[in-house]
Amino acid sequence: MLNVSHVTKKYGKVVACDDLSFTLEPGSVTVLLGPNGAGKSTIMKSVIGFLRYEGEITVGGCPNKTTDARRLLGYIPEMPSLYPNLTVSEHMEFIARAYKLSEYKERKEELFRRFELTDKQKKFGDELSKGMQQKLNICLGLLPEPRVLLLDEPMIGLDPHAIKELKLLLEEMRAQGRTMLVSTHIIDSVDMLWDRTIIMDHGSIRANVTRDELESAGKTLEQLFFEVTEGAGLPDGASGEGGAPREERAK
Repeated sequence: MLNVSHVTKKYGKVVACDDLSFTLEPGSVTVLLGPNGAGKSTIMKSVIGFLRYEGEITVGGCPNKTTDARRLLGYIPEMPSLYPNLTVSEHMEFIARAYKLSEYKERKEELFRRFELTDKQKKFGDELSKGMQQKLNICLGLLPEPRVLLLDEPMIGLDPHAIKELKLLLEEMRAQGRTMLVSTHIIDSVDMLWDRTIIMDHGSIRANVTRDELESAGKTLEQLFFEVTEGAGLPDGASGEGGAPREERAK
């Protein structure tokens, strides 16, 4: 459903993403892990079409910056970007019009109920607490029910109830055959959620492994993460993709 092929993104002489390649199948949740500065947000923004890059990205077989691909893509950014002069309800109306949604009010009310925003509908964006802004940010990304959804650090700032609801929604979307890529550096927040993990470090993919492969190797996600990012090498069953070894990039 989502294919990233030999994608490189540079900021001047700094290589943020170094020859990345991976494929995500329908009905799967892939967790994109890595320390701060690993390149996770850069590849997410490249997929959604916000950045220029070298390489190829397709969504449902269509180049990611085409109209057909954009109809399939959804994005929940790390930092909410709300309009101070729009109410909570008007934000949802704005997204509905942008995506030309005709029957969305029931979906809107369901999301408001699940994320405890029903009584906040008349509040303006800048009147919300940071946690409430993040809840609205998630609702905006979920309203169009995209076939491929990118979530960048979605659980930061959420209370336990909202985290529970988001995880339930991701499980529901997976059962519907939707594809999700969740970027985070908080391993515990996604430990029971994922089907595949991609671990990045210094702009390269250091491991790309399924849950079954990791369990067969007798390792936890946390063990894999620290083995890969702290220089112990890849465990059995994990594969590294893209980019030069860290020693070569440091030269």
